[in-house]
Amino acid sequence: MSLFDGTTLATYVAACFALVLVPGPAQALVLVRTANGGRRAGVLTTLGLSIGTLVHTAAAAVGLSALLASSAVAFSVLKYLGAAYLAYLAYRAWRDGARPVEFTAAGLPGRKVFTSAVLTGVLNPKTALFFLAFLPQFVHPERGWVVLQFLVLGLVLAVVGVLTDCVLAVAAGALTTRLNRNRRFHQWRQRVTATVFLALGVRLALTEQS
Repeated sequence: MSLFDGTTLATYVAACFALVLVPGPAQALVLVRTANGGRRAGVLTTLGLSIGTLVHTAAAAVGLSALLASSAVAFSVLKYLGAAYLAYLAYRAWRDGARPVEFTAAGLPGRKVFTSAVLTGVLNPKTALFFLAFLPQFVHPERGWVVLQFLVLGLVLAVVGVLTDCVLAVAAGALTTRLNRNRRFHQWRQRVTATVFLALGVRLALTEQS
């Protein structure tokens, strides 16, 4: 017996595309990173966020998300860590905007961009709760290998997210590559970046457990 029937899998894939195509924090982060480092930075950000997706999938599979759902302390600790990290990124972006840095083809350091995206994705308890509520709707225990079902579903969502966000990064990168050579644009770009990070951090800090 296969893990999924055709109808369930098709419905899930359609739901994944519907979810990732709705503008949200992930798309905002991809656009910000693309504006700062070009399409390469945008693509690395999508890959990093996808790792966060897989981490939350694994957590849902083994029941850690249930802990976040039931423990107000665990939920608060994780969300404030995430908010603090985003506030730190906002500070860095605002500070860098005051420096006369010229845009180069190398863009932002790839490892930092990727690591930042992974941490941003992982340190979001709301995502964990979303996976706990969303994925089980498509898991059928009678088909066996429940943990594997969770992981496959998470992998599908990660792939869909990478595909759609990479398209966004490539499209945005074509425009920002030219603009980034302008020193004034660099300064305003960093300020906008800082504002976006700060807004995401405040949004995360004000998230309520549900």
